[in-house]
Amino acid sequence: MFEALTSINWEVIFQLLFVALIMLAGPAVIFVLAFRGGDL
Repeated sequence: MFEALTSINWEVIFQLLFVALIMLAGPAVIFVLAFRGGDL
């Protein structure tokens, strides 16, 4: 069981996770700005 956990390449998973978060952050900021009427 633990051998399967250590064989996972966590660095690649975290890199993909952060890239996904960054890609989602852009539209999220635009959506919040549009929702609040364009005010920061």
